[in-house]
Amino acid sequence: MPIPKAELHLHIEGTLEPELAFALAARNGVELPYADTEELRKAYLFEDLQTFLNLYYELMAVLRTERDFEDLANAYLARAAAQGVRHAEIFFDPQAHIARGVDMGTVVEGLWRALGSSETNHGISTRLILCFLRDESVDSAMATLDAAKPYLDRITGIGLDSAEVGHPPAKFREVYEAAAALGLRRVAHAGEEGPPAYITEALDVLGVERIDHGLRCMEDAELVARLVRDRIPLTLCPLSNVRLRAVDVLAEHPLPAMLDAGLLCTVNSDDPAYFGGYAGDNFDAVRAALGLTEERLRELARNSFVASFLEDDEERRGRYLAEVEAYEFL
Repeated sequence: MPIPKAELHLHIEGTLEPELAFALAARNGVELPYADTEELRKAYLFEDLQTFLNLYYELMAVLRTERDFEDLANAYLARAAAQGVRHAEIFFDPQAHIARGVDMGTVVEGLWRALGSSETNHGISTRLILCFLRDESVDSAMATLDAAKPYLDRITGIGLDSAEVGHPPAKFREVYEAAAALGLRRVAHAGEEGPPAYITEALDVLGVERIDHGLRCMEDAELVARLVRDRIPLTLCPLSNVRLRAVDVLAEHPLPAMLDAGLLCTVNSDDPAYFGGYAGDNFDAVRAALGLTEERLRELARNSFVASFLEDDEERRGRYLAEVEAYEFL
C-alpha cells in the first residue's frame, strides 16, 4: 500500500478518463469528435495551459446529470484510495457547467452522492472547494457564489483556477471578501504560469490560506522567506507541471530546492486523467526523477495532512499523521 496522503489540488472534472467520457457520452446522447478512446488519448498532448483547457472544457459536455457527477467522483475516489489517499479536498468548476445549462444543484448534489459516503465506500474523507474561473467576469463569480449559498453545508471553501496570465488575483477581491464573510476557506491558483507577484497578491488581497501551484515563488527570495515564516502551504503538481511545460523535464523540478528552503510543499495530481498520473503516481515519479529519500516522501505526506482543512476534526488529522509516521516503505 502506498504511503497515506491527502490530496489538496484535484479538479474533479480533470479526472474524466476517456473510457468514462465515452460511456457518459453514450448515456446522454452526446457526440464526441473522436473515433474512440485511443484517438481521444492522443489528444491529451498539450503545448501549454490553454491547449489543455480547450480539451478540458470540450469534454465537460458529457456531464449532464447528478448520476454523471456521482459516477465521476466515485471513479476518482476508487483510484485515489488505491494510491494511498486518505483525505481529498476536491475542486469543482460550477461556471463551466452552468454555462452549459447544468445548474449548481445538479453538480453539488451529484458530487455529494459520492462524497457523502466516501469514507464508508472508499476510506477517504472529503471536502468540496468551489473554484471560480479567473478568465470569467467578477459578476459571474459573484453570481456563482450566490447560487452556491443553499449548498454551503456541503462546500468548505473557494478557489480560483483556469487561465492565469492576464487575470491577476486582485480582480476577485470582492468575491473573496464575500466568501470570507460566509465563513468559507480560501485558496487560489497562483505562480504557475503567472509571476511571483500573483502569489503575493493572492495572499495580501484575497487573504488565501493556501497557494495552489506556487512554483514560481522561487524567483523571489523575499516571498520564499514569507511563505516559510507564515507556513503557507503550496499544493504542487509535478506531473502537471511537465505536461503543461511549466517545467521541461521532471528531473529539473524545483521541489527539492523548495523543501530545502523550508517551504510547506505538498504533492498532488491536478487533472490526473489528462496529465498521466494520480496522487500516488506523482509521489512515485518525484521519488524516481528527483531521488527523494524515504524521509522526504514522509515529509511530503505529513505536510499534506498539516495543510488540510481539518481544523474541524483535529482527532482525524492526528490519526492520519500517526499513519504517516507508522508507515514502512518497501
